[in-house]
Amino acid sequence: MPSQPATTRMVSIRSFRENMTKFLRESQEHNVHFIVMRHAEPVARVTPLKTKRLTMREFEQEIAEAREQVKRGEVFTQKEMEEMLGM
Repeated sequence: MPSQPATTRMVSIRSFRENMTKFLRESQEHNVHFIVMRHAEPVARVTPLKTKRLTMREFEQEIAEAREQVKRGEVFTQKEMEEMLGM
């Protein structure tokens, strides 16, 4: 499935609470990011995670590659990870 450009939408906390399943599905399936607002203030961000499900074999290969990267010193600090994730 080709990747779609990200879209960002703002929703009220009440609307998010009442429609959480719908918003989570939309986030995952259509690459939509939601900013949850309470009294015009942002309180949470919902972003889709990787949409492709891995097979057990692919998962094991990903873990093996990650271990090799650690052995080679190819690691990120927590701060670097937070910056990459926009935290």
